[in-house]
Amino acid sequence: MIGLIKRIRQNLIAQIIVATGGIMLVCTLILIYLSIGFVNSHTMSEHIITADMISKTIKLGLHNAMLRNSRDEIDQIIMKVAEINPITSIRVFNKEGEIKFSNNDDEKDTLVGQDSPLCQACHQSDPPLTSLSRTQRVREFYSETGDHLFSVQTPIENSAECSGGPCHFHPADDAILGTMELVFSFDSTDVLVSDYRSGLIVLGTIFFIITSGGIFVGLRQIITKPLSLLIKSSRDIAEGRATRADVPTTARPDELGELARSHEAMVRALHAKQQALNEKMLEYELLFDNVPCVVTVQDRNYKLLEYNKETRERFSPFPGAYCYQAYKGINERCEECPVEKTFQNGLAHCSEESRRNPDGTYSHWIVHTAPIRDVNGQVTKAMEMCLDITERKKLEERLKESEKKYHTIFNNVPNSIFVVDNTTLNILDCNTTASSVYGYTPEELIGRPFITVVHPDEAERIRAQLQAFTAINQVKSVRKDGTSFFVDIMQAVSAHSDMEYLLISTTDVTERLEAEQLLFHAGKMATLGEMATGVAHELNQPLTVIKSASNFFIKKVNAGETIPAQTIATLAREVDSYVDRATKIINHMREFGRKADQGLERVNVNDAIGRAFTLLTKQFEVHGITVRWELADGLPAVMASPDQLEQVVINLLVNARDILEEKTDAANSDTPLITVRSRTDGNRVFIQVEDNGGGIPEPIIHKIFEPFFTTKRVGKGTGLGLSISYGLIKNIGGVIHAENGEAGARFTITLPVADS
Repeated sequence: MIGLIKRIRQNLIAQIIVATGGIMLVCTLILIYLSIGFVNSHTMSEHIITADMISKTIKLGLHNAMLRNSRDEIDQIIMKVAEINPITSIRVFNKEGEIKFSNNDDEKDTLVGQDSPLCQACHQSDPPLTSLSRTQRVREFYSETGDHLFSVQTPIENSAECSGGPCHFHPADDAILGTMELVFSFDSTDVLVSDYRSGLIVLGTIFFIITSGGIFVGLRQIITKPLSLLIKSSRDIAEGRATRADVPTTARPDELGELARSHEAMVRALHAKQQALNEKMLEYELLFDNVPCVVTVQDRNYKLLEYNKETRERFSPFPGAYCYQAYKGINERCEECPVEKTFQNGLAHCSEESRRNPDGTYSHWIVHTAPIRDVNGQVTKAMEMCLDITERKKLEERLKESEKKYHTIFNNVPNSIFVVDNTTLNILDCNTTASSVYGYTPEELIGRPFITVVHPDEAERIRAQLQAFTAINQVKSVRKDGTSFFVDIMQAVSAHSDMEYLLISTTDVTERLEAEQLLFHAGKMATLGEMATGVAHELNQPLTVIKSASNFFIKKVNAGETIPAQTIATLAREVDSYVDRATKIINHMREFGRKADQGLERVNVNDAIGRAFTLLTKQFEVHGITVRWELADGLPAVMASPDQLEQVVINLLVNARDILEEKTDAANSDTPLITVRSRTDGNRVFIQVEDNGGGIPEPIIHKIFEPFFTTKRVGKGTGLGLSISYGLIKNIGGVIHAENGEAGARFTITLPVADS
């Protein structure tokens, strides 16, 4: 029985049939029960109606005999009626409950009590009921012998014939004189009902069997067969015998068709997923086998369960080998084993391992371990990954040697070297030379902003230029004791790890600058010496005017003549203007002749050219030299020393003058001409001085900026003018270039714009 129940529970169609059959059985039984009840009720109702009609008919038949008080006739009628099937008994009671007539002689003149079931219908209330419904007058019961009987009582009403006329036996106020009871046998009806019940049960059983069979066949065709195909298809796919669902039910529009279509879609999706999974598995297997590091999978006894190609080629492990045997060739587990730690706490671990190779060299590798857990979360295996770092170790050793050599060079190089953060400009490191030059200990310099070793007057300029230039010349610096000196700065951007820094090298150029200043000053003095004649002529004209005015006054005074006030005022103004002119020339020469400082400022090149020409104007006029000006307006300022830039322009003009003087002395017919130009192009300003003196011979054009090189006659030049000019322009970040133009030499000065 239990096995049958289990099979039913495992079979969907059986469950459906059992459930459907059970419902149909219950419904059939209920239908049979209701049908039998209906037949019983209907049969009883029909019998009651028939019995009531018979009872009333008999009562009418007895009415005349009762009026005549013909007891024999009454008895005869009653006996005849009692013989009619299914009437078993007929009795007539008076209102006191006494049986007056009966087909059973033994019952005559017997008294029936009011508490008997026969009398309860009327005497259940006080006074007794005089009118009863048909249902109230019917009584169903079983005899002592078990016969199924029912009786119908028919009241005998009082009438005018009974209370008057020939009878006048009963008082007129009595409504009911008695009652008549007909007892019918129900056995034949019971037999019919029983036969009907049996037939109905048989018919219901046949209906149940036919219907159940039809449902079984229909369910099998509609549900079981498609489900069986789906189950078979699923099993085939699960066992790898098929890769797609082949179920004809997919064409059905009902729920099973939808299920079949969903199943087929699911199978296609599973197939695609399986194919992708297989590809991934193949990819992972290839990755595992071809990964360029040693990868092994070990159990809790440190035996190698799986290993990749790199492991096979590097260590050649034998099946069942322990990891320490394969990796290091030893017979005992390592003291610090990351695999053991992984098994203990279930976490990943890392370590560095080494081994001595048979050839005497050493191998080094980094070990990473990771746990492999089962479905219960227990660590059952461990994966060990080893990355060879032998070459890195060798590089580290070489790096240490290189760092040692670097520190030796770094600390013994004659220049001061600073390692500076590119963002904050804080000093990160410095060499011993920097410490000795600046007077700080290395600890005092490290962490200090680099700008603090620069003189405060130049701090802002240097802060800006450190971000833009690789070389900065003549930077005024300050030592710890407050003394200042000048350095040239060379810098380079470098990076290490994720930090970018500056390598700054400073060279003390104080002594060199002092020598250059002496040289520059000597050049100025030489230039002033060369310009002495022109300056004397410049001063001679104001002196001549002053002398003429004074002679005029003396002559008038000696003659006793009165000088008009207007004449005095005119001569006084003339004398005053020429005195100012002479003072301006003297001051200009004095400023030009003094030693220049190292400071740079914003200079307009047109102004510097104008001041330089002031000292040479008369010389050019004396020698008949024409100056053509091509100066651009609105030039941006440049960073320079005004007197040094003026000195450079004077040197170029003096050289051009000398060349043109030689040309004039040679009676060359061309008019001596000097062209002075200025212009700008983006972030640069250009100054050009060009003459028509025939140019510079090509073989020597590359030598003209060398110190003490000159093409002038002996005693005419020192050979320092162009050399000094070259140094001055270079110190302010510019370039001076010589070339031959159309008719003579052309010198071009290129200077960066101050704001750039």
